[in-house]
Amino acid sequence: MIAGYLGLFIAAFGAATLLPLQSEAVLVGLLVSGHYNLWLLLGIATLGNVLGSVVNWWLGRWVEHFKNRRWFPVSDKQLDKARSHYARWGHWTLLLSWVPIIGDPLTLVAGVMREPLWRFLILVTLAKSLRYGVLAALTLHWVLIPS
Repeated sequence: MIAGYLGLFIAAFGAATLLPLQSEAVLVGLLVSGHYNLWLLLGIATLGNVLGSVVNWWLGRWVEHFKNRRWFPVSDKQLDKARSHYARWGHWTLLLSWVPIIGDPLTLVAGVMREPLWRFLILVTLAKSLRYGVLAALTLHWVLIPS
């Protein structure tokens, strides 16, 4: 049983990084098995996914150390302009951090844009927990509760 929870944590963590992994199927599989606590599954999936997003945020903050290199794709002027736009509306994009394909890069960009960690954690945790909650509710309704 512990292996299932650990597997979900690892899948959720990896799926939140830039690696092409998926955690939703693991969560649904564990829910359908009927051997796991719903709330513990939701908490573990959310925790793993948020911590994976924090890795992206940290990488975004770290990558700027290379901004003075010739190969760095963004000039200081472009970076300042992007920061100006991000300061106005950018943190709200973190509510889309759950969306496949675009969500993980958004968390990386948040790091580059120096998003405060406290606000990052609030918005990303809200987005990711809602995604897992909706997935669990749909699974319980359509798969586990017969019509």
